[in-house]
Amino acid sequence: MGKSVLIIYTGGTVGMIDAGNGVLLPFDIHNLLKWIPELGRFEFKIDSLAFESPLDSSNVGPKEWQQIGHMIADNYAKYTGFVVLHGSDTMSYTASALSFMFDGLSKPVIFTGSQLPIGALRTDAKENILTAIELAAMTDKEGKALIPELGIYFENHLFRGNRTIKANSENFDAFLSPNFTALAEVGVHFKLNEAQLRKPSAAFSFKSGLSADVALLKVFPGFSAKVFQSVFDNQYLKGLVLETYGTGNIPQDKHLIAGLQRLSERGVHVMVVTQCVMGSVELGRYATSTDLKALDVCSGRDITSEAAVTKMMHVLANNSSSETIKSQLRTSLRGEMTV
Repeated sequence: MGKSVLIIYTGGTVGMIDAGNGVLLPFDIHNLLKWIPELGRFEFKIDSLAFESPLDSSNVGPKEWQQIGHMIADNYAKYTGFVVLHGSDTMSYTASALSFMFDGLSKPVIFTGSQLPIGALRTDAKENILTAIELAAMTDKEGKALIPELGIYFENHLFRGNRTIKANSENFDAFLSPNFTALAEVGVHFKLNEAQLRKPSAAFSFKSGLSADVALLKVFPGFSAKVFQSVFDNQYLKGLVLETYGTGNIPQDKHLIAGLQRLSERGVHVMVVTQCVMGSVELGRYATSTDLKALDVCSGRDITSEAAVTKMMHVLANNSSSETIKSQLRTSLRGEMTV
């Protein structure tokens, strides 16, 4: 079977064109060749699917993550690789969620988008799409994928999807991977970082379950204990991602500690991440993190908040045992944190 790539268009800036009155509207993915005629030079099959109603990524959430997942899983055996066109604002969340929903991934799933619409004169959409397709189609002499990863490609770099954050809303290099080097650098040549690429250790499977009963709470100077309590006491809460200072430090506030203690007693799972762009959680390193260590919360080490939230959603939905949930939260499931 020859190479083939499936493009999935979800919406976002990448697919916007001027309707003629200055209003930007989503393009028809099936007319992609009109906007990127260079696609005709690829010597392999390129097919496309699209959301019925393309969405700004601000409106993309678990329902859409599941839809993308099914579109890929249903076509997994038919294609060499996949390219997902997606708005940049929540791309890191979607890429992280899908990375957990897919196990045993042995084919490339490359997310990309752009900072300027495809119809703009100086658009970065064309280069990003063309390169993402090339990355998705890369195979060795035996026909096996060279990049069996779910990644984000933007402006010359391919990053592991669940290691990314959107760091810039104006420059073409919108994404960073603060604690993990790029999977590939693209210039005149493609330079794959083979040592960083994951190897599939199981057969491909797709679990679509996601729990929405999750909260993300950021500690900050002068926080209101009463406001925090409204989150801690929520009867639907099953998982909390707590953004702390530095290596896992929090204010030594008795109301905050008492609230976290109640969560523990109720069986609500807490994962601690750092607000720092770079670095890792090290509970117990300072006195201001000893209370968290005593509560036996889960350390997210150097995981991003985007990956922590989506991992919590995935793990809670697909496991019933509290011990299994804790174990998986503390384990790097898809290369999302440094062991």
